[in-house]
Amino acid sequence: MQVPAPFDYERAGSVDEAIGLLERLGSSARLVAGGHSLLPMMKLRLANLEYLIDINDLHGELGYVRVEPSQIRVGAMTRHRELLESDALAEAFPIFRDAEQVIADPVVRNRGTIGGSLCQADPSEDLSAVCTTLDAHCVIRGSAGERVVSMTEFYRGPYETAVGDSEMLIEIRLPIRPGGSSAYEKVERRAGDWAVVSCGAAVWMSDGLISDARVGLAAVGPNTTGIPAISELLRGNGPSEELYASAGAIAAQSCSPVTDMRGSEEYKRHLADELTRRALRRSVARATEQGV
Repeated sequence: MQVPAPFDYERAGSVDEAIGLLERLGSSARLVAGGHSLLPMMKLRLANLEYLIDINDLHGELGYVRVEPSQIRVGAMTRHRELLESDALAEAFPIFRDAEQVIADPVVRNRGTIGGSLCQADPSEDLSAVCTTLDAHCVIRGSAGERVVSMTEFYRGPYETAVGDSEMLIEIRLPIRPGGSSAYEKVERRAGDWAVVSCGAAVWMSDGLISDARVGLAAVGPNTTGIPAISELLRGNGPSEELYASAGAIAAQSCSPVTDMRGSEEYKRHLADELTRRALRRSVARATEQGV
């Protein structure tokens, strides 16, 4: 039987109370919302904590999707189900609904949160790829105030983020730019599983040309990976199958997969290539209103 080591339980009623508990309890404490990643790690004794701080009561404070003229702000306690069902989010960023449809199952989506997904920092995590693709920024709060970091700054290594021991992620900010759309592609061994490889793409069109583009890959390296070389390749060019093929080739060469139970390195590089092509093709179709 898998049983976690003994721990004490606290329940926070506000963000300030949660931060105060983190400061008082120190590095041996961890926040828990959905708990679908943390609790299995505790059962396997891969995470040994003295305190768990339950923040589910913070959903009223941090569970929201707010649309502004230049950005969409998503509270860190927003549930996967709420992201999936948000028409405003899907209209601005179809990639979110694409990803949420292939994340786990309804039980997980009803309880798991975007903040928990990002802070777990699993290299195969879907929303990490989505947020990297959309150039999201993360708002981190501590007793000294708030700071805003990019996704590149947020991830420091596998299962490691920029959130300090006495801080918490409170919001994700997604910049809105005209003429754009996005898509997410994923290959998994079975429905709802972690990705073998996944790819997010976002493109912005102007006068029939790609004015900018971003691609993010997951499950092919120590962290979700953005690929600047693909952005440089696509800017200023008209969309074509040849262009998508060149971008796919860059994706395959730029990632660093390893052979494991989900597939060989060669197979994962092939998927990085193919999924990059698919995600870019669908993003362009959506941006030019030729597809859904």
